[in-house]
Amino acid sequence: MLPTIGWEDGEVVMIDQRRLPAREAYVRCGTAREVARAIRTMVIRGAPAIGVAAAMGLVLELRRSAASGTTQLAGEFYRACDLLAATRPTAVNLFWAIARMKRTFAGAMRAGRSVDEIRGVMDAEAARIHDEDVASCRALGRHGAAVVPAEARVLTHCNAGALATGGYGTALGVVRAAVESGKRVAVYADETRPFLQGARLTAWELVRDGIETTVITEGMAGSLMREGRVDVVVVGADRVAANGDVANKIGTYTVAVLAREHGVPFYVAAPVSTIDLATPDGAAIPIEERDAKEMTHLGSARLTPEGAAVWNPAFDVTPARLVAGIITERGICRPPLADSLKAVCDAAPAPTPA
Repeated sequence: MLPTIGWEDGEVVMIDQRRLPAREAYVRCGTAREVARAIRTMVIRGAPAIGVAAAMGLVLELRRSAASGTTQLAGEFYRACDLLAATRPTAVNLFWAIARMKRTFAGAMRAGRSVDEIRGVMDAEAARIHDEDVASCRALGRHGAAVVPAEARVLTHCNAGALATGGYGTALGVVRAAVESGKRVAVYADETRPFLQGARLTAWELVRDGIETTVITEGMAGSLMREGRVDVVVVGADRVAANGDVANKIGTYTVAVLAREHGVPFYVAAPVSTIDLATPDGAAIPIEERDAKEMTHLGSARLTPEGAAVWNPAFDVTPARLVAGIITERGICRPPLADSLKAVCDAAPAPTPA
């Protein structure tokens, strides 16, 4: 299990994903503001992991508060919620986790809990969010392994592994579960420009696990499929709209179009917390645009000429019609996705860890 995020000496400690694979370094956060900065600068990334980090950041704010009364504590808590919510707009797990922490806080206030009791309640809720995310990924992986052939060449895009979650991963959770069930799996990892999450993070995770991995650039996926060298595509998601449109790392839509053209099934792996029934379709999903320097520079070296414009959206939207299924911890949603997504969200909650 990769140490994506955890507690140490009262601080939130997360692996610095900007430094991988060259160096396994960790960032320590002692305040909600520091957690917000870590999310914004992509020290930690991936929708489920961002949600876990936000919950822990709120716990930090409550722990460090000098408030003697619940009213003052509430003001500090809700300001921290706003701070964390402003970090990245597309990943719905961020808002899901903050909303869940708000509900728990409000319930503790209504129950007349003391400041110390509220801190304890919120500590426990953040821990549940973390533990449930890992359990969800494992359950999702078991469901998703069924779509992976006994001898499979899987194409994935970006990083939807342990690093993007509380642990185990979504798309890579499917790969891991398939391998654990005895299937022979080789993975093609899209490089994922401009932040290189596939080349740096997905390949690093899979090599550590001893799973055969080949890194390709996005421009190579079509040739691979034309040669019949891809059996299935599995990607993660940052938000799934009510109609089944999927926001994921920029370049995912291209992969989905290529998969449809070549008859390769295209699956999305995402926990139920990533499904946003309040967003009707992909057109309503906010798409984050990031700093142009991610494209114009590699480290300190400039790659583009001065004066050239840059467009750097972090995500794109894949229409539901291109998606063979959305793999969740409660089963696989099949078309018509609007119906199956609603059904899976209405189903009994996923099992919590033993």
